[in-house]
Amino acid sequence: MDSQAAPNFVSLPNSSSQPTSSSPPALSCPVTRSQHGILKPKRHFNLHTQASKAPLPRNPVSALRDMNWKLAKTDEYNALMKNGTWELVPRPPDVNVIRSMWIFTHKGHADGTFERHKARLVGDGQTQLIGIDCGETFSPVVKPTTIRTVLSLALSKSWSIH
Repeated sequence: MDSQAAPNFVSLPNSSSQPTSSSPPALSCPVTRSQHGILKPKRHFNLHTQASKAPLPRNPVSALRDMNWKLAKTDEYNALMKNGTWELVPRPPDVNVIRSMWIFTHKGHADGTFERHKARLVGDGQTQLIGIDCGETFSPVVKPTTIRTVLSLALSKSWSIH
Protein backbone atom coordinates (compact mmCIF):
# COMPACT_ATOMS: atom_id res chain seq x y z
CA MET A 1 0.00 0.00 0.00
CA ASP A 2 1.10 3.43 -0.76
CA SER A 3 1.72 5.52 2.40
CA GLN A 4 0.78 8.72 0.63
CA ALA A 5 -2.80 8.44 -0.52
CA ALA A 6 -4.08 11.00 -2.96
CA PRO A 7 -6.46 13.50 -1.32
CA ASN A 8 -10.12 13.32 -2.32
CA PHE A 9 -11.14 16.39 -4.25
CA VAL A 10 -14.60 17.36 -5.41
CA SER A 11 -14.77 19.12 -8.71
CA LEU A 12 -16.89 22.26 -8.66
CA PRO A 13 -18.44 23.67 -11.79
CA ASN A 14 -16.54 26.54 -13.28
CA SER A 15 -18.40 29.84 -13.15
CA SER A 16 -17.25 30.64 -16.66
CA SER A 17 -18.58 27.41 -18.08
CA GLN A 18 -21.65 27.49 -20.30
CA PRO A 19 -24.98 26.37 -18.73
CA THR A 20 -26.00 22.92 -19.75
CA SER A 21 -29.40 21.91 -21.00
CA SER A 22 -30.06 20.02 -17.75
CA SER A 23 -30.01 23.20 -15.58
CA PRO A 24 -33.03 23.73 -13.31
CA PRO A 25 -35.89 25.87 -14.68
CA ALA A 26 -36.25 29.49 -13.57
CA LEU A 27 -38.31 29.97 -10.39
CA SER A 28 -41.76 31.51 -10.80
CA CYS A 29 -43.35 34.02 -8.43
CA PRO A 30 -45.27 32.42 -5.56
CA VAL A 31 -49.06 32.54 -5.63
CA THR A 32 -50.84 33.56 -2.42
CA ARG A 33 -53.98 31.99 -1.00
CA SER A 34 -56.00 35.14 -1.56
CA GLN A 35 -55.13 35.03 -5.28
CA HIS A 36 -56.73 31.59 -5.39
CA GLY A 37 -59.81 32.82 -3.52
CA ILE A 38 -58.93 31.09 -0.24
CA LEU A 39 -59.84 33.49 2.56
CA LYS A 40 -59.70 32.74 6.28
CA PRO A 41 -61.41 35.08 8.77
CA LYS A 42 -59.17 36.47 11.47
CA ARG A 43 -60.17 34.98 14.82
CA HIS A 44 -59.38 36.74 18.08
CA PHE A 45 -58.98 34.65 21.20
CA ASN A 46 -59.58 35.82 24.75
CA LEU A 47 -58.19 33.16 27.05
CA HIS A 48 -58.76 35.10 30.26
CA THR A 49 -62.52 35.27 30.62
CA GLN A 50 -65.50 33.57 29.12
CA ALA A 51 -67.54 35.43 26.54
CA SER A 52 -70.80 35.29 28.50
CA LYS A 53 -71.79 37.92 31.04
CA ALA A 54 -72.27 36.54 34.51
CA PRO A 55 -74.92 38.38 36.53
CA LEU A 56 -73.65 40.90 39.07
CA PRO A 57 -73.23 39.22 42.45
CA ARG A 58 -75.00 40.65 45.49
CA ASN A 59 -72.20 39.81 47.94
CA PRO A 60 -68.59 38.52 47.90
CA VAL A 61 -69.64 35.01 48.94
CA SER A 62 -71.88 34.58 45.90
CA ALA A 63 -69.08 36.05 43.74
CA LEU A 64 -66.77 33.23 44.81
CA ARG A 65 -69.23 30.66 43.42
CA ASP A 66 -68.82 32.04 39.89
CA MET A 67 -65.44 31.47 38.22
CA ASN A 68 -65.63 34.76 36.25
CA TRP A 69 -65.99 36.87 39.40
CA LYS A 70 -63.45 34.76 41.27
CA LEU A 71 -60.87 35.48 38.55
CA ALA A 72 -61.77 39.20 38.65
CA LYS A 73 -61.26 39.30 42.44
CA THR A 74 -57.94 37.45 42.10
CA ASP A 75 -56.76 39.93 39.46
CA GLU A 76 -57.66 42.90 41.66
CA TYR A 77 -55.94 41.37 44.70
CA ASN A 78 -52.78 40.58 42.70
CA ALA A 79 -52.70 44.15 41.31
CA LEU A 80 -53.04 45.62 44.83
CA MET A 81 -50.23 43.40 46.12
CA LYS A 82 -47.99 44.15 43.12
CA ASN A 83 -48.45 47.92 43.59
CA GLY A 84 -47.77 47.73 47.33
CA THR A 85 -51.08 49.40 48.14
CA TRP A 86 -51.03 48.35 51.76
CA GLU A 87 -49.00 46.43 54.30
CA LEU A 88 -50.34 44.14 56.97
CA VAL A 89 -49.78 45.47 60.51
CA PRO A 90 -51.11 44.40 63.91
CA ARG A 91 -54.31 46.19 64.93
CA PRO A 92 -53.86 48.82 67.63
CA PRO A 93 -56.65 48.63 70.24
CA ASP A 94 -57.79 52.28 70.03
CA VAL A 95 -58.01 52.69 66.23
CA ASN A 96 -61.13 52.88 64.07
CA VAL A 97 -60.99 50.09 61.49
CA ILE A 98 -62.22 51.13 58.07
CA ARG A 99 -64.23 48.40 56.45
CA SER A 100 -63.64 47.40 52.86
CA MET A 101 -66.12 46.21 50.30
CA TRP A 102 -66.07 44.67 46.84
CA ILE A 103 -67.63 46.50 43.88
CA PHE A 104 -68.52 44.30 40.88
CA THR A 105 -69.10 45.72 37.39
CA HIS A 106 -69.09 44.67 33.77
CA LYS A 107 -66.51 46.51 31.65
CA GLY A 108 -67.32 47.15 28.01
CA HIS A 109 -65.61 48.23 24.82
CA ALA A 110 -66.30 51.63 23.25
CA ASP A 111 -68.93 50.07 20.98
CA GLY A 112 -70.84 48.70 23.97
CA THR A 113 -69.82 45.05 23.65
CA PHE A 114 -68.83 43.10 26.74
CA GLU A 115 -65.10 43.13 27.57
CA ARG A 116 -64.59 41.57 31.01
CA HIS A 117 -65.71 41.21 34.60
CA LYS A 118 -64.21 43.83 36.93
CA ALA A 119 -63.94 43.69 40.72
CA ARG A 120 -62.59 46.53 42.88
CA LEU A 121 -61.76 46.52 46.56
CA VAL A 122 -62.62 49.91 48.06
CA GLY A 123 -62.76 51.44 51.51
CA ASP A 124 -66.20 52.07 52.96
CA GLY A 125 -66.51 55.83 53.38
CA GLN A 126 -69.33 55.53 55.93
CA THR A 127 -66.97 54.14 58.57
CA GLN A 128 -64.33 56.88 58.14
CA LEU A 129 -64.06 59.83 60.49
CA ILE A 130 -62.80 63.02 58.84
CA GLY A 131 -59.70 64.38 60.56
CA ILE A 132 -59.01 61.04 62.28
CA ASP A 133 -59.03 58.34 59.59
CA CYS A 134 -58.51 60.59 56.61
CA GLY A 135 -57.58 64.15 55.87
CA GLU A 136 -58.46 66.08 52.79
CA THR A 137 -59.45 63.95 49.84
CA PHE A 138 -58.51 64.90 46.32
CA SER A 139 -58.79 63.04 43.06
CA PRO A 140 -56.46 64.52 40.40
CA VAL A 141 -58.33 63.10 37.41
CA VAL A 142 -59.30 65.38 34.55
CA LYS A 143 -60.78 64.01 31.35
CA PRO A 144 -59.21 65.16 28.08
CA THR A 145 -62.60 66.34 26.81
CA THR A 146 -62.83 68.75 29.75
CA ILE A 147 -59.41 70.20 28.96
CA ARG A 148 -60.31 70.63 25.27
CA THR A 149 -63.59 72.33 26.19
CA VAL A 150 -61.93 74.78 28.58
CA LEU A 151 -59.15 75.58 26.09
CA SER A 152 -61.59 76.14 23.21
CA LEU A 153 -63.74 78.37 25.44
CA ALA A 154 -60.69 80.40 26.50
CA LEU A 155 -59.61 80.73 22.87
CA SER A 156 -63.03 81.86 21.67
CA LYS A 157 -63.30 84.46 24.48
CA SER A 158 -59.63 85.59 24.10
CA TRP A 159 -58.92 84.78 27.73
CA SER A 160 -55.38 84.42 28.97
CA ILE A 161 -54.36 80.92 30.02
CA HIS A 162 -51.99 80.47 32.93
